[in-house]
Amino acid sequence: MRGWQRFKKSYFFYSFRRDPVALTSFTIFFFLVLVSLFAPAIAPHNPYDTSTIDVMDAELPPSWMDGGEERFWLGTDIQGRDLYSTMLYGLRTSVAIGIGAVLFQGILGIVVGLTAGYVGGRVDSLLMRVADIQFSIPYLIVAIITSAIFQLAFGLGRFEQLAMPLLIVIIGISEWPKYARTVRASVLGEKQKEYVEAARVIGLNPARIMYRHILPNTLTPVLVISTIQVAQAVMSEAALSFLGLGMPVTKPSLGSLIKAGFQYVFSGSWWISTFPGILLVTFTLVVILFGDWLRDVLNPKLYKG
Repeated sequence: MRGWQRFKKSYFFYSFRRDPVALTSFTIFFFLVLVSLFAPAIAPHNPYDTSTIDVMDAELPPSWMDGGEERFWLGTDIQGRDLYSTMLYGLRTSVAIGIGAVLFQGILGIVVGLTAGYVGGRVDSLLMRVADIQFSIPYLIVAIITSAIFQLAFGLGRFEQLAMPLLIVIIGISEWPKYARTVRASVLGEKQKEYVEAARVIGLNPARIMYRHILPNTLTPVLVISTIQVAQAVMSEAALSFLGLGMPVTKPSLGSLIKAGFQYVFSGSWWISTFPGILLVTFTLVVILFGDWLRDVLNPKLYKG
């Protein structure tokens, strides 16, 4: 309780309450994440249960349009699945991939950045050159090569089963240098301070100094990057799924839903791609807006109130 009382009196919480953009974006973001987590309880239909799907219901328009039905208020997709329910499950998949990819790239980037910044010398040069090489390779190239190799080695069926963890690894590998460079820059400034010198003098091993003393003082920029990277990872998943390199149509994500309905937009079934697209844009926008506010408020030189 004391921690909560201190938080309520903090400058961070005071700034958050006074900023309508931060309040609105965080509220929408929290609501969407909550909805995605409880999608099985909220969704009126289960898009994975084929016994409840009738192909004769395919491409039904939203309930307020001619030909629509009350049980499908946002219409149905090309497989006859309720679009509203499928979007909830798709959001759940996209959020899981986004958060999983950020955790993967964050852990990898922090370990590399801490090691490079603290050890220095040839180790620093080697790790940063690896990061430079990774920066020069677009994630689409990594996704194409990885997906092709995996499908050839294990088959299309196995690829569909492991599409989510595979996307987490692909997106994570592509973006870890951002964390590595940010953490390295912070470590270079921190390791010269007196508390680090004192830790060395009393004989603490380098790993303990890095992770118990230096790392906590580098987490502010990491938190800001992570917020933005969640939006970036969700967009990356949508782009890969749209290109046929991500989630299969049988396992809905926002990207795979947009891809599945894109070819039907001009034939009249515009809702199949439009509504998932609006949800995707809304989610990424509120995350980016909140991340921008977080960056400004955690840097007093930038924040103007």
